[in-house]
Order: sequence, then C-alpha cells, then structure tokens
Amino acid sequence: MPAPALILHGGAGARRSRDYSREIVHMRSVVEAMRARLMDGVSALDVAVETTVLLEDSGLYVAGRGASPNLAGDYELDASLMDGATGRAGAVAAFQGYRNPIRAARAVMDQTPHVLLAGAGAARFAGEQGLEPIDDPGRWFTRAGQGEDNHPPGQGPALAHGTVGCCVLDRQGRLAAATSTGGVFGKMPGRVGDTPIPGAGVWATDRVAVSCTGQGEYFIRTAAAAQIHWRVEAGASIMEAGAAVIAGIGELGGDGGLIALDAAGHRADPFNSQGMKRAWLTPDGEIGVEVFGR
Repeated sequence: MPAPALILHGGAGARRSRDYSREIVHMRSVVEAMRARLMDGVSALDVAVETTVLLEDSGLYVAGRGASPNLAGDYELDASLMDGATGRAGAVAAFQGYRNPIRAARAVMDQTPHVLLAGAGAARFAGEQGLEPIDDPGRWFTRAGQGEDNHPPGQGPALAHGTVGCCVLDRQGRLAAATSTGGVFGKMPGRVGDTPIPGAGVWATDRVAVSCTGQGEYFIRTAAAAQIHWRVEAGASIMEAGAAVIAGIGELGGDGGLIALDAAGHRADPFNSQGMKRAWLTPDGEIGVEVFGR
C-alpha cells in the first residue's frame, strides 16, 4: 500500500496584490495535523472531513466562517464529499443556519438514502442531526457583509469566487475528496455552483480524488471533477488530466483550478487564475505550501 498523501486548497482566485502569509501558516498547520491523523491510521474520508472543518472554521477562506453574503444579505453555503472506496457521496446546497456544511454533507451520506439536500430541508435535517447552529450570523461570519477577499465590494469581476477542499489518500490506499464554499460573490439567492455536485466540484474513486475551485458554472458545464477520472482511465497522468480540464474551462472563458490525487499519491494542482492557495503532503512525508508558483 502507498504511504498516505494529502492536498488541500483554500481557493483559486488569489491576487498578487494581497498578502497571504496567514493563510500559508494556517494551511501548513492543517497539513501537519492531518499527517499525524493519517499516520495513526485514520481513514481518508474522516481526514477529508476534519481537514475541511479546519478550513471552514478558520475564517481565512471563502467557506464556512469566511463566506460572503448573497445579494439578499443571507449566507447560503454549499459542501460535498465523496468516498472513493465505496462511491458514496453526500452534499448540501443553499445551506443556512448551521456551522460546518461539510459535517452536514457527511450526515447526508451516512444517515439518508440521498446524495444532496438543499435549502430549508437541509437546515431542518442538520437540526435533527444535532449539528451546531449559528445563533448570530453577524458575529459568526468573519466577513460580515464584506466583499470578496481579492476585490473591494462592488469592484470584483463577474463570478468572483472562493472555495476550500482537500483530497486524501490513506494508509489503506483509500481515496476521498471534499469541497466547501460560500459561493461566488454577489450571487443571486438560491444560486448553486459546482461545489455540492458530485462530478462537477468533487469526485473520488479508487483511482482519483478531485476537489475544484473557481467559477462553478463552468465546472458544472464540463463535469470537471469526473473528467479527471475519465482521462486517467484513458491513460493520462493525473497532471496531464488536470491540465487538460483547466485548459478546457479556460477555453470557455472560465476561471479557477483544481486539486487531485491518484492512487499512488501523485498530485495535480493546475489553475488559470493568478494564484491558488494550496498545501500538500507527499508520500515521502514532505509538506509544501504555495499560492502563486506552479
């Protein structure tokens, strides 16, 4: 069996005009913590959830506490995860009122026959599962009505975005992936992007694990996450597959990136935005962190 490996992202769309030193320190600390968990034999699926919770709770990324409100001033969050060993998936969309949408997605996977719950039904289910509510959104969300982290309010490009996610390979050779987001900035109420849609924003099989970040409409239109699997099955390397998918999104006019792992622990992290916040653990035990370098 391969040694464990992990890659996470804090979103594509990073801008060179910003200082990401806090995010760099945080991403490294998350990878270090999850390296210990993987070495203890924790499953890829559990580590994927734990990693995403740490990213959501930090308030440093456009997911969880760092989400930005929609045009109505409400916080609608999306999340999904997929277990490569079993093909199971769980997701929530337009999720309001509760912390950690990735925990809600895990509960959908484990406690229902469904893959995706949305809106009021997802919130009701979260309450029934005893998930932690958000009592005061104005104090919980760190952006509290601010605009996208890379652009002043009202001055960002169309579909300015941010997301977090991770791909994990555990000591038993199992793969899993998770993605969580606050969505694009200034979105219409009820808008749902690629993040909670298996095949678009997340995918995991026994061959690959994928998490996407960017203008979700383009990732949906290209089945971006599942495309990685298809290309690897056809003989491409994980890096070749990732590069081809992002190139195709760029040809349509889309912006973003993705992270991926294969069953040997090889990683891919292509993007066509200025930068993409990401960190990784190699099967050799090395940790890397990068925002703008390729």
